[in-house]
Amino acid sequence: MILDLDSCYRAMEARDARFDGRFFTGVLTTGIYCRPVCPARLPKRENVRFFPSAAAAEEAGFRACLRCRPETAPDIGAWRGTSNSVARALRLIEAGALDESDVDTLAARLGIGERQLRRLFRQHLGASPVGVAQTRRVLLAKQLIHETDLSMADVALAARFQSIRRFNETFQQLYSRPPGALRRRRERTATGTIRLTLSARAPFDWDGLLAFFAARAMPGVECVTGDSYARTIRLGTHSGSFAVSPAGGSRLTVELRFPHLPVMPDILARVRRMFDLAADPHVIGQHLARDPLLAPLVAERPGLRVPGAWDSFELSVRAILGQQISVPAAVRLAGRLSETWGESVDPGQVHDGLSRLFPSAAALADADLSGLPMPRSRSATISGLARAARDAGLFSGGDPDVMLAALRALPGIGDWTANYIAMRALREPDAFPAGDVALHRAVGALTGTRPDAAALIARAEGWRPWRAYAALHLWAADSDANAKDKTHVADAA
Repeated sequence: MILDLDSCYRAMEARDARFDGRFFTGVLTTGIYCRPVCPARLPKRENVRFFPSAAAAEEAGFRACLRCRPETAPDIGAWRGTSNSVARALRLIEAGALDESDVDTLAARLGIGERQLRRLFRQHLGASPVGVAQTRRVLLAKQLIHETDLSMADVALAARFQSIRRFNETFQQLYSRPPGALRRRRERTATGTIRLTLSARAPFDWDGLLAFFAARAMPGVECVTGDSYARTIRLGTHSGSFAVSPAGGSRLTVELRFPHLPVMPDILARVRRMFDLAADPHVIGQHLARDPLLAPLVAERPGLRVPGAWDSFELSVRAILGQQISVPAAVRLAGRLSETWGESVDPGQVHDGLSRLFPSAAALADADLSGLPMPRSRSATISGLARAARDAGLFSGGDPDVMLAALRALPGIGDWTANYIAMRALREPDAFPAGDVALHRAVGALTGTRPDAAALIARAEGWRPWRAYAALHLWAADSDANAKDKTHVADAA
């Protein structure tokens, strides 16, 4: 986003929530930076500066506002579509890449030079990689202080500060007070449970997301109860679970039960990706609505999101299981896979209805899958995928294009499967499974002429770079049409 100063100030005057997370305002007279929706008195135009990220504001010497709490702003990837290297770097930083190593090592993992990485961060985020990592630590710690009853030592551990002393010094420097002074009295949560709030950009179609996950929930691994989604998770040698439910407006409550606090930033980053919290529905919707075919679908679901996945390997296995069979049949297969090769989870770390983890790549690499009711070729594809994940680090966070090429090179993984994985696991907004039967059926129902793959690809050119969202709109329309057909049949019967 180009920071047009007059536009930013007008957005701040109006406290326009559509700009929340797109920029931050530093107030020269107070040394504080705020979100555009901050309820504080509007500062004079000559007393403000605008920044593309919270990290840029903090590097300029401003400290976070205690009223609007910048750590709760929607996560907005303004860099998306402009720098794949920045996107990959941010994912690695979220996973702790700069907690135990330096920028040189991070740049080497990305296959670029250290100076180029710093230049890209300055260009797209207005801050250095180290500054971004430090700001993420501080803002997560601040949110944990405000919203949980964790001890200060546990807050420092969860936010990945290297020591309690460094944690205290940082807060004293930024806020002129110790971290404990920021805590507000709040109701205590159950022992071992951490509850946090995450924000998305409005509108947010929670019902659509929940229905999508409910139709695909694996018994024991996932469950949907009322308006809440829960699942088991594993990171490293530790396992637990989380539950997500609406918190009003476009906010979600995440309830986490996990015994290893230092991985919390990674868990929260995965949850954000899983529920597509960084999407900007206004920008996406305005672009897709230019096509008369999609305009009514966008109007019907203005807050539509692309459902993500907790784990790339898991989603890839499930995509293979789902080849040429119905969703319920694929769910049953995934459930049998988890029941047979998935590990059990400590009952004290899981939500009601959960008991097992999805099998790891190591567990499936040498497993005998012949007992599953599916073609041998599909079993061989899953075994080959598991071995590639276990032995070659297929899902270790490298270049998505390289990963997709490696997936397509595996026997049994074609264009539909690769694009489905790219859409949901790799979070590629322009991924598009053009050969999908339901997409062809939906377009045919809307236009009266069912297209072939080539015709659909040609039509979808105008949907770039948001073809994944177009696919979700068409799938939703097809699902609605099928539901109406079933209702008509039932009425006739």
